[in-house]
Amino acid sequence: MLTAQVEPYQDCLPELAAQYEDHWRELALDKEQPEAALDPMWEVYNQRDAMGQLLLVTLRERGALVGYFIGFIAPGLHYRRCLTYQMDIFRVLPSVRGRFGGKRLLRAVIAECKRRGVRRMFIGEKLHTPSGRLLEALGFRPVEVHYSLWLGTD
Repeated sequence: MLTAQVEPYQDCLPELAAQYEDHWRELALDKEQPEAALDPMWEVYNQRDAMGQLLLVTLRERGALVGYFIGFIAPGLHYRRCLTYQMDIFRVLPSVRGRFGGKRLLRAVIAECKRRGVRRMFIGEKLHTPSGRLLEALGFRPVEVHYSLWLGTD
């Protein structure tokens, strides 16, 4: 049985960090570039967590971490009075995909955001690993497309 729940970031950090490399290999762009190597700014995550801005929702099966959704809650830079959730990273392990874990995870994120007074959520998808159908089924609508260009270091 898959369960989704809010958990303290610091308590889950060793489990999360153990999965980041595989997550990066699956989704990252420009992996062949040394500057694009996985190198999280742990101090920023810790700082935002200490400020109460980091939200972690985990997906577990029999206690094992099989998915996670991390984002940040803060007033919008352009909308001071609008508490906003901005997704950072989202993953459901390939071994449990197709079992509605993503939907369960997102519903838990939405519920916690509502509980915390969030008024707007921004969640993205990688076009090479689409999740738009899931997002739209939960009421999200596409609003923006981002483009990437590697400029390199000559």
